[in-house]
Amino acid sequence: MSKKKISVVIPTYNEEGNVVPLSNAIVNVMEKDLPEYDYEILFIDNHSKDNTKTLLRGLCKENPRIKAIFNARNFGQTRSPVYGMKQAYGDCVIRMCADFQDPVEMIVPFVREWEKGSRIVVGVKKSSKEKRLMYFVRTVYYKLIRKITDIDHIEHFTGFGLYDKAFVDVVRELQDPMPYLRGIIAELGFDYTAIPYTQQRRKAGKSKNNFYSLYDYAMNGITSYSKVVMRMATFFGFFVAGCSFIAGIVYLILKLIYWNRFSAGVAPLLIGVFFLGSLQLFFIGFLGEYVLSINTRVLNRPLVVEEERLNFDAMTGDIESDPEREENRTAEDDKTAQEERHA
Repeated sequence: MSKKKISVVIPTYNEEGNVVPLSNAIVNVMEKDLPEYDYEILFIDNHSKDNTKTLLRGLCKENPRIKAIFNARNFGQTRSPVYGMKQAYGDCVIRMCADFQDPVEMIVPFVREWEKGSRIVVGVKKSSKEKRLMYFVRTVYYKLIRKITDIDHIEHFTGFGLYDKAFVDVVRELQDPMPYLRGIIAELGFDYTAIPYTQQRRKAGKSKNNFYSLYDYAMNGITSYSKVVMRMATFFGFFVAGCSFIAGIVYLILKLIYWNRFSAGVAPLLIGVFFLGSLQLFFIGFLGEYVLSINTRVLNRPLVVEEERLNFDAMTGDIESDPEREENRTAEDDKTAQEERHA
């Protein structure tokens, strides 16, 4: 009887100080604590500029269970990890970061909960050793998005967890060029089991997140799963219109009663103009975020474009047919056949 396979998917970008010790740590856990399972480690590199690619090539050469996908360019922290999950065909998929902030030893309790029947097992941060300000900002965001959406978002969940093949198949069928994994789990996933953990400090290198990337990720979550902001624009419009009408009536009455003594001046007019202008710009900006989200999805571009993949062997059944890759391969075969006929 063949062993069940566990696929560990790790997105990387400029992680030359982490990929080797991380792969060694995962191999040690799998062979020491989970010997009853087969495993594979799939690194998906988002076009690193340092020595990460070279190190991954060495790891793939030394261990056939380690696989690598090299993207043609950086496709962002949202698209690349989900694409990596789609390329993993184990009985379950574990997704984790490459910087050791997700503890490797959590793999064992994830698998044990999966053995009990949980289709999704997620790691939820009970505390973090990262900067307190960043942790606070994340907490505010998690609570905000949970309030303004209709689905049950998991607070302090970064994507670190185990996903059964049944759920990965659901993700694989989605044709979403901007997938938001937290929302997908909350909307389409099975019941999940949450295991608390303490997020560690990054072991090597620097975080690639900046204000723009975090803002982009936050807007992706809001525009994908919330109607509240645009509804607020309507409600604020009614409210401000009502207040303006009442203020106009009050000013008219005061002017009629105190015709010679009442002078409104230009201050209220300027305040009203600036207030309404800023309110309009705020909601027009949010409307633009929704339009950008719609535009990206309508274009329906592929999640990533691969430059190269290592240790994937179709003859051994490691790769099942992927619609995008199958379509490209079919087109190339047709072109080759036409050229041969003309020849």
